[in-house]
Amino acid sequence: MRFALQTVSLWLLSLASTFAAAEGGHHALPLDAQKLHDWLPVSNSIIMVWIAVGVIVLFCRAATKKMSLVPAGFQNFAEWAMESLYDFLENLMGPHLTKRTFWFFGTIFFFILVSNYLGLIPSVGTVGWHLEDGKGHSAGFLPILRGANADINMTAAMAFTFALLWIYWAITENGLKGFLAHIFAPKGVKGFLFWALMPLFLFVGVLEVISIAIRPVALSFRLFGNIYGGEQTLEKLMALVPEKLAFLPALPFYFMELLVGFVQALVFTLLCAIFLKLICDHGDEEHH
Repeated sequence: MRFALQTVSLWLLSLASTFAAAEGGHHALPLDAQKLHDWLPVSNSIIMVWIAVGVIVLFCRAATKKMSLVPAGFQNFAEWAMESLYDFLENLMGPHLTKRTFWFFGTIFFFILVSNYLGLIPSVGTVGWHLEDGKGHSAGFLPILRGANADINMTAAMAFTFALLWIYWAITENGLKGFLAHIFAPKGVKGFLFWALMPLFLFVGVLEVISIAIRPVALSFRLFGNIYGGEQTLEKLMALVPEKLAFLPALPFYFMELLVGFVQALVFTLLCAIFLKLICDHGDEEHH
């Protein structure tokens, strides 16, 4: 997407230098999202979240505007995308869990995917203005738009939302007793050996609790690090050559970023599905 538009968007780069009043027109993306104005509690990443949601809503409305038994156009593509993801998750988690949780996994996957691709549009993260302190000295650069998943707050919100849902689904699927037994109790052991191994499994259970607590943190930083690092890499490459040829060194990496955007959406969704399957796997069901 971005590489296809880059050749016709050189004027955006010059616009960026006009807004930023900087000679090179290239600026490193700040580590944290920034408010667009002191009196407006909206950051540049929130704007991209709204745009991503708007794109998804408009696509869904176009796909369902004229529903037919023989799908065509947007409806055909939407049904293919949904069925492909549903079948993928069903083969992993089974029909019951997939039917119960697809509303979440489908939303997460397509939101991350659209957000990642919107972050590759030229001018995102590069068009903005310089900030100055009270003495007229430079206080950094404020981009108007910032990729939604290049903001750790967004990725953390999705990861910790899943963590809460994971606890709810795990308890409702196993019961509170079964949930605790799944973490702490010895499995497949009875009699004297059960009690003999109990201290060991309690210790292992504590380690499992720590592992569970780390999961949302790892999910947050994995997605944020890959997206933020990719955008920074492209920006650094574009700063290596004169402005009119800035797209050349970054061009091959645009293809890779398109792949990374899809892979990261799939990895986030896949890991969440695996974490849920592991806690809800009773070991006595038929699996695909």
